[in-house]
Amino acid sequence: MILNKDTAKKTAEFLLQIKAIKLQPNNPFTWASGWNSPIYCDNRITLSHHQTRTYIREKMADAIVEHFGKPDAIAGVASGAIAHGILVAQELGLPFVYVRPEPKKHGRKNQIEGLIESGQSVVVIEDLISTGGSSLKAVKALEDIGCTVNGMAAIFTYGFDLSAENFKQANCELITLSDYDNLIEQAMDTGYISDEEAEALKNWRVAPDQWSPKK
Repeated sequence: MILNKDTAKKTAEFLLQIKAIKLQPNNPFTWASGWNSPIYCDNRITLSHHQTRTYIREKMADAIVEHFGKPDAIAGVASGAIAHGILVAQELGLPFVYVRPEPKKHGRKNQIEGLIESGQSVVVIEDLISTGGSSLKAVKALEDIGCTVNGMAAIFTYGFDLSAENFKQANCELITLSDYDNLIEQAMDTGYISDEEAEALKNWRVAPDQWSPKK
């Protein structure tokens, strides 16, 4: 769910400007899943740009308090959201932990790194939502130790129907600073893509597993 249209458009503007998101409908990327994709998103690049990461930190902190209230702690999903989670936790003056995809196989065999206790409330930070599967594993790990997960906040989501269904099934509310629809709108408004390219991008989101570029 997008909380603020202006924030969504501005976030999309930043992501395009710094090339954290690239749109190439005529020269698509190949995802690890094997999908052809006209879009590639790497929000780690935002960390290298002071203005962008400051904007994301402040807007995400504000959105969390506005929508979920101030939790007891912030949790980042490893590894992409660790840095952003720390920035948000610092902004809110809260403890921070991060959650691995699975427990370590050595030492204390932790899946959750940092100090958090059963009964505490937490908001999970993610950098990017595709299907939501890996993100929701972090939610489950926190719930399994007795934490109350108020919800998840992310920088960007592709807005797949599968993602919405996965979050619904997990009973976890998701808020994001921007999403695919606002990204395409911003890219069109600024002349970053043509009408034909915009149509290709919209078609991809409908059936990403079957999409291929026009020859």
